[in-house]
Amino acid sequence: MGGWAGLRGRRVGIWGTGVEGRATLRRLEAEGIAPQCVVDGDSDLDLLAGCDVIVKSPGISPYAAPARDLLAQGVELTGGLALWLEEARRDRVVCVTGTKGKSTTASIAGALATGLGVRCLTGGNIGVPPWDPLAPAADWWIIETSSHQAYDLHVGPRVVAVTSLAQDHLVWHGGYDAYVRDKLSLCTQPGVEAVLVPAGDTELEAHATLLGGSVQRVPDADAAWVAALGLLGEHNRRNALLARAALVALGVPGAEDDALAESAAASYRPLRSRLTHVGSVGGIDFVDDSLSTNVLPTLAAVAAFPGRRVVLLVGGQDRGIDYAPLATGLAGRADDLLVVTMPDNGQRIAASLAEHAPDVAVRAASDLGSAVAAAYEAAGPGGVVLLSPAAPSFDHFRDYADRADQFEAAMRALAGSA
Repeated sequence: MGGWAGLRGRRVGIWGTGVEGRATLRRLEAEGIAPQCVVDGDSDLDLLAGCDVIVKSPGISPYAAPARDLLAQGVELTGGLALWLEEARRDRVVCVTGTKGKSTTASIAGALATGLGVRCLTGGNIGVPPWDPLAPAADWWIIETSSHQAYDLHVGPRVVAVTSLAQDHLVWHGGYDAYVRDKLSLCTQPGVEAVLVPAGDTELEAHATLLGGSVQRVPDADAAWVAALGLLGEHNRRNALLARAALVALGVPGAEDDALAESAAASYRPLRSRLTHVGSVGGIDFVDDSLSTNVLPTLAAVAAFPGRRVVLLVGGQDRGIDYAPLATGLAGRADDLLVVTMPDNGQRIAASLAEHAPDVAVRAASDLGSAVAAAYEAAGPGGVVLLSPAAPSFDHFRDYADRADQFEAAMRALAGSA
């Protein structure tokens, strides 16, 4: 398509007015391109039919009927990241993808690069869209890339890092096979020189043919510099090792030096709602992992507290994913685990636990507030109340941050009454 410059002289529409849509509008204005229409959601789709090309937001699925209808009429659909990557210095770009862990891995890589003294932008699915004229100037780019964004790409960065693979976004992609295919299509785009994955990841290895021919497996290892990040859990150590390996593969100066990496890691600030300790009441720790929206990160979160009593709060929007792997993964913690389920899919999670992990205690709650109260009563001194829902926040909350806010509010209410 020729990047943003390739849109000149064409009838361009913007589909979606979220963070990316607003960045796209600013970029088109900077390019001297007046969009023919700006459409929010599924309203006024007839306006889009008059466009040559539409820059859509990631949440809009090309598999859904509105997008298919436009494609059938000869309208091209693309995304802002795809247009940016066509024009970017791709030899200085790493795209970080994966079902879970990509935000943490990208943010660690960005913090390390900045701490090493290079001018780096961490953006994409996290932070600022790199094509936004308001984005800070940079010489190196760490781009978190969702499966939705990967679908649109036609060229690749020099380095791709893949953190993990599990069921997610099944409705958008139309099933797990399509999800995996779309996400990992990033690995084989023209220009990709190295694909980094954690060694020994069974699900990634099961789809190794989609990773391309330039795979580097990053072994898990104890590394002193990782402690400076202040992160919980073995999975976050693996994320950190992957982040640094990506910088080394990209050629960021100093990334290979352990002492420099440790110094740079000290400036890292953990992201919110990603296994974040938010307080203690009566000797019980409260941990916010609200952004865990499927099985994989929830299992990793529970594993971060070996030997401690954990009360796990799960449940949210039902996207149809299989919770049998969650139940199987929790079966070994029956002696020190209580699972408290919440709407809307709490009953389905409880059914999977009853079938695959019958020794794990399960209790139902009607909402988050009552779940926190029940968890506090059951945790006991030295225990952990862990919000790691394995499901999205909608429709009971605005987003994961709202869910986290209400979790913390419920904790403070307990503190006030203790």
